[in-house]
Amino acid sequence: MSNPRNPRTSGPGRVILALYVIFVIGSLSRATFQILTEWERAPLAYGLSAFAALVYVVATVSLALPGQRAWQVSVVAIGIELLGVLVVGTWSVLDPAAFPDQTVWSVYGQGYLFVPLVLPVLGLWWLFSPRARPPAR
Repeated sequence: MSNPRNPRTSGPGRVILALYVIFVIGSLSRATFQILTEWERAPLAYGLSAFAALVYVVATVSLALPGQRAWQVSVVAIGIELLGVLVVGTWSVLDPAAFPDQTVWSVYGQGYLFVPLVLPVLGLWWLFSPRARPPAR
């Protein structure tokens, strides 16, 4: 069943959107708990987890909304997500002492079965596919 107002939420987009919803719930709840209860232990890791959660929220909402502007926001948010997982993943491998606790993006999302590394690649692939692109104006 396709949504004519928002083709990004049909086909593979439905699965991608569902994965983003799961990551919003998981990353936001984890970051909130860690910040409220253990902030002093690993402020860098928990702050980066909170940032990742906010990126997931923006990506999820923009993927769910129709239109050119929402598509553009999705591209930027998911691009930031990919950059974040690459930077934090590399940083956490090269300097593990900086991360006494994991973030969503540590070691390229190893704690989440590397889904944080694969999801933005799939998301960008979907956004740039002809089925998900908004009509040209």
